[in-house]
Amino acid sequence: PVYYVQYVHARIAGIFREATEGAEVNPMPTQPLASAEREIVKRLLEFPDVVREAASRRGPQGVPVYAIRLADGFHRFYHEHTVLAAKGGDAEPFRLALIGATRTVIARCLDLVGVLAPDRM
Repeated sequence: PVYYVQYVHARIAGIFREATEGAEVNPMPTQPLASAEREIVKRLLEFPDVVREAASRRGPQGVPVYAIRLADGFHRFYHEHTVLAAKGGDAEPFRLALIGATRTVIARCLDLVGVLAPDRM
């Protein structure tokens, strides 16, 4: 499972490497969210509560379980949607912001359990 989560971080880093110089990143969607996008947003919003609960119970196992679920959501999103449009596109700025937030949370999850978040695999 750790490689599955690390792969998400590496995949997102790869997308940002492919993004054009100065690609716009905007957390405000310009169109209604697709279900896969909505799922990731909801999952990202759960992160503070997951960490708080893990700390209060002194049970870190909730963090990797959460990371796997977030990775599942990202993989579903990635297979259903294009992040980088050929000529920009209306959804690209929001999707870049969404995957950037996903990468940050995945990196934080991995760090909390003492695992590296690689940019390449």
